[in-house]
Amino acid sequence: MAVHVVRSGDTLWKISSMYGVSIQTVIEINGLTSTSIIPGLVLYIPDNMLPNRTYKIKSGDVIWKLAQQFHIAPSTIIQANPGIDPNNLRIGQIITIPSPLKLAIGTLGFMIPSTISANVATLNSLANELTYIAVVAYSITSEGWAFNLMDDRAIVSRSRQLNIKPLLVVQNVAHGDFSAELVGQVLENPARRKNLTDSLVNLAAQRGFSGVSIDFEFIPPARRQDFILFLRELKTALGSLILHVNLPSKTADIPTNRIIGAYDYAAIARIADIAAVMTMDFGYAGGPPDPISPVNWMEQVIQYSLTQIPHTKMQIALPLYGHDKIVPTFKTTVLPVLAAQNRAISVGAPIQFNNTSKAPWYRYWQGGTEHIVWFEDIRSYIEMYKLVDLYQLSGTTYWELSFLAPQNWAYLKNNITVVKR
Repeated sequence: MAVHVVRSGDTLWKISSMYGVSIQTVIEINGLTSTSIIPGLVLYIPDNMLPNRTYKIKSGDVIWKLAQQFHIAPSTIIQANPGIDPNNLRIGQIITIPSPLKLAIGTLGFMIPSTISANVATLNSLANELTYIAVVAYSITSEGWAFNLMDDRAIVSRSRQLNIKPLLVVQNVAHGDFSAELVGQVLENPARRKNLTDSLVNLAAQRGFSGVSIDFEFIPPARRQDFILFLRELKTALGSLILHVNLPSKTADIPTNRIIGAYDYAAIARIADIAAVMTMDFGYAGGPPDPISPVNWMEQVIQYSLTQIPHTKMQIALPLYGHDKIVPTFKTTVLPVLAAQNRAISVGAPIQFNNTSKAPWYRYWQGGTEHIVWFEDIRSYIEMYKLVDLYQLSGTTYWELSFLAPQNWAYLKNNITVVKR
């Protein structure tokens, strides 16, 4: 599929004629609400081109061997990489390879139960794009008992019918926010850890889950080893059920840090079936306007993580949301990437693109108040999938499936093979 950046003077009629597709197709794939467009808007256009793979040259690579590996003619690789010397490939050089062999990954979408009809409709529409559905509907008591917060039975039932593996997400949430004190009290006490393990295993079995996804955030650094003990106990009790662990992003291990200190990547990876690094919220709600998942930062996180986590176990997170921030208070509204895109159109704000972070943003004024919006579009998603391919990661997670992101799902459908486990 082609990526078209709208320029001044462009119209949907002109763009659709250029690419030989209908205006309605362009509207549907990109989630537009009208034929209005603005400079800087990026449109994803269907075409018949082969998917592009991202590959790093290693010792012994030659063009003809790569052509055989990716089922493509050597000339195609040379044409896709202007300036490349086919007789002198450099180790570490990153090249693009058009190939009928699509990147194959596992995907996990987080879902917060809302209405049955909305949840089921989302599952139906994304059935072929999801390996796992992580149901965010459980927390813990101070005595360690996991308990259900919202009715999730319809999600579990429908996901199984659609061959999507449901995972029970448990969080350390109290009074609507993550509680370091709550999870610390549970992890430090062997009896409470056992309560948590037993209740999670029982809930997973009784409710038809394929495994458990741990999302304990702000664990006190003093509980670092207790967290490992808990995960080891839980995995033993789960047996063949999946243990999925969500980890805060970091580029170095700082055991005393209050946000990342409790998470021993290497020890966790030895226990968990899947380790998901939450490569989101570099630009965080309430903070200054910044990209949510700048690709240059994501790569730094990946490079460190792979010194601790096997690539076959590692997922990275792709945000389906943006931040609309009021300047200078930084009051933040979280909104779906589609809503962020369409807000730019409605307020007539040209969209900029930061080439370092590979992220779009724009500025607008409302009632005399300045707003800055950072979000993701097809360009940033493509760069993120390139990282998954380049580092041969297990796959991706998405927060959260109620946030509409049609460009992402269209790209996934057409360019990537989603592996069903």
